[in-house]
Amino acid sequence: MDQPEAYIPQILYSCYYENSRSGEHFVSEHVLSYQVAGSLVHMDGKHEYRIGPGGMRLVTKNQLVKAQKIPPADGPFKSLSVYLDQGMLKEFSTEHHIVSQQQAVRPAAVVINGNPMLGTFFESLRIYAENEGFTNPDLIKIKQREAIVLLLQADPSLKDLLFDFSQPHKIDLEEFMNKNYQFNVRMERFATLTGRSLATFKRDFEKQFGVTPGKWLQNKRLQEAYYQLKELGKTPSDVYWDVGFEDLSHFSFAFKKKFGVAPTGVLLSR
Repeated sequence: MDQPEAYIPQILYSCYYENSRSGEHFVSEHVLSYQVAGSLVHMDGKHEYRIGPGGMRLVTKNQLVKAQKIPPADGPFKSLSVYLDQGMLKEFSTEHHIVSQQQAVRPAAVVINGNPMLGTFFESLRIYAENEGFTNPDLIKIKQREAIVLLLQADPSLKDLLFDFSQPHKIDLEEFMNKNYQFNVRMERFATLTGRSLATFKRDFEKQFGVTPGKWLQNKRLQEAYYQLKELGKTPSDVYWDVGFEDLSHFSFAFKKKFGVAPTGVLLSR
């Protein structure tokens, strides 16, 4: 499940020696990332993005994502991420008189291909990361701003995305939940992303679906799990994460309670 709001580093160097499915999380700020080694599979509930060594992506704010980190055969998974928080972007916007001229269609991720300037920028960050790290706040601020300049140089239209400071508006509940039920996040997060207070979200949800959000989510996830086991032949250890359960034991208990058979039983009956 996603975690309560916590400190977000402005620049993050990640290193994993084993294949890791990081679980679901909420992206609260824009993040520009560079794949140093290994590959990353990024899923937003609708699209899947696979980023290999040298690949870059801008993950946009207010998104629910899952990510799988896959190390190369000869070493660890490594990536660099620069967080472009709203406070810093507003400051940059004021100083440089840049404003969003229209509300941009906000994809979960913008893949950036073959940009040598951004590639050189991330290589400079890698040298810092592998030596002294990011301990100088003035240097971090300079590097964040450099990232913004290079992004706008690569694609000027990104200003409508980066400098859009509007909050999520009230959207269609059924469409959103059918797209995002597999993200195991707090109910408050679903409420925020649909442009509602928690109380309004619960009220609108029961009016729309005729059942509480918790019961609907459990049933939807279990139905999808049954389909993936029976029709796609996936294993329980893959299915529970795909459909939004936090751990395998909880999934197995809930599945058997609903269907009267363990997940492995459905898989073996194909």
